[in-house]
Amino acid sequence: MLQTLKSLADPSRLRLTAILLRGEFTVQELTRIMGTGQSRVSHHLKALTEAGVLAVKRQGTWNYYRAGGDSPFFAAIRPALEQGLADLPHREEDLTAVAQILEERRDRSREFFDRHARQWDDLARTLLPAPDYREILLSRLPQGKSVVEIGLGTGGLLPALAARSATVIGVDHSPAMLDEARRRLTEENVSGVELRLGEMTHLPLTDRSADCAVLAMVLHHAADPQAVLGEIKRVLVPGGLLLVADLARHEREWVRERLADQWLGFDEEELTAWLTAAGFVQIDCRRIAGSVGQESVLVLTAS
Repeated sequence: MLQTLKSLADPSRLRLTAILLRGEFTVQELTRIMGTGQSRVSHHLKALTEAGVLAVKRQGTWNYYRAGGDSPFFAAIRPALEQGLADLPHREEDLTAVAQILEERRDRSREFFDRHARQWDDLARTLLPAPDYREILLSRLPQGKSVVEIGLGTGGLLPALAARSATVIGVDHSPAMLDEARRRLTEENVSGVELRLGEMTHLPLTDRSADCAVLAMVLHHAADPQAVLGEIKRVLVPGGLLLVADLARHEREWVRERLADQWLGFDEEELTAWLTAAGFVQIDCRRIAGSVGQESVLVLTAS
C-alpha cells in the first residue's frame, strides 16, 4: 500500500497514470503527449511499474504501457482515482494529445489499405501465412440472423456470411477496400449485403441493432483494440454474439511496416480480459496452430 501511494504521490506520475487509463502507449508516444524528455518519462514509468500500478507489454522491439498492474491496492482505489482525474492541471491537453496519437494510428492504417487494396489478399497471404480459420469461424455463426462484419477488407468473407444470414452489413474505414468488396459482390452475384464506410471505434450502426458481429484478422490493425470491443458491445442486441479470429502473439516485427499491423498478435489471456472488461460473457477461445512458416490463429466467441 505504501509503495503504491508513494508512486502516485508525484504530479508527473499521477498524470502518466491518468493518460494510461485511456489506452496503451509506448515511451515515445508518452513523451509526445506529455511534452517531457524521454529519460524523465522512462524514470516515472519504471517507478509506477515496480509499484504494480502499470503493466508493460513487449511487442517486438516496442514496449506498451497500460494502467493496471499487479497491485491489488491500486485496483481497489482505481475507481475513486478515476473520478478525480478531471481536475488534473494538464487534463484537457493530455486528452487532446491522446486523441491525436490514436488518430495518427488510424490514419496510417487507412492510408496503407487505400494504397494496397487491389493487392491486399495476395500481400497478406504471401507475407504472413496463417492456417485456414474460416470454416471454424463460420461454424459458430448463428443462422438467419443480422450480421455485421467489421473491417471487411476486400470482402472475402461476405459471400459466406450472406449465405448464412438474414442481413449482412460490412464496415470498413478504407474507401478503396469497400470498392474492392463491392466489385467482388457484383462478380459473385451476392445480394443482401450493405457496405458502409466507418471506423471500428465509431461504427455506423445504432445501439442494439445486430445479432452477431464478426472480426476476422482485423483487431491487430486497430489503434485501440479495447475501444473497438466496447463499441461492438454497443451495437449488439442483448445476448448477441461476437466472433473474433486473429493472430496469436508472434515476433515478426517487420509486419508493422509491410502490412500496417499495429499489434504483433495477441495472447488468449489478453483478449479474454479485454472482452470481460467490455461486458462480454461466455468467452471461448480456440487456438489453431500454424504449420511450418505459419502463424497460429486464435478464434474466440463471446456473448
